[in-house]
Amino acid sequence: AGVVPFPPLAAEAPLSDGGFCWLPGGYPELHAGRLAAAENFRESLKRFAETKPVHGECGGYMVLGEVLEDADGATHAMTGLLSHRTSFAKRKMNLGYRQARLLGPCAIGRKGETVRGHEFHYARVFCPGTDPPLAMIADGIGNEIGPSGGWRGNVTGTFFHAIAGI
Repeated sequence: AGVVPFPPLAAEAPLSDGGFCWLPGGYPELHAGRLAAAENFRESLKRFAETKPVHGECGGYMVLGEVLEDADGATHAMTGLLSHRTSFAKRKMNLGYRQARLLGPCAIGRKGETVRGHEFHYARVFCPGTDPPLAMIADGIGNEIGPSGGWRGNVTGTFFHAIAGI
């Protein structure tokens, strides 16, 4: 397998012959207006997701949602591949090691598996949307935190950064 990067800020999308698309962490709240205007990226990613898996972590998860609210409170349309809405205007720090029990199949594991990783973000979900949660997460020592992320069809995402399976 090979990794083929593409720049969403340049309105580019994953190669149509790629196996799956991984949207890693980043700072979409700093570029929300440009991402909202990147119509080719958004539409191409939607076509890609019709037949192939797409997974977003942290900033990638924010991009997969319907709306991203920036630090100034302005809202920007994102891809809408998942139904949640995130905000950077009303910040809440989330930091720590996590254990995620997957509730659906995705790029980071099979349904029922537990994956270890971490969260570090200030953005928050202000509207969870209607998609089923991707995982139930706990802190590093096993204290339940609750549902995280979402999945719909071939698209999955969460603020959680996966590191390794258990």
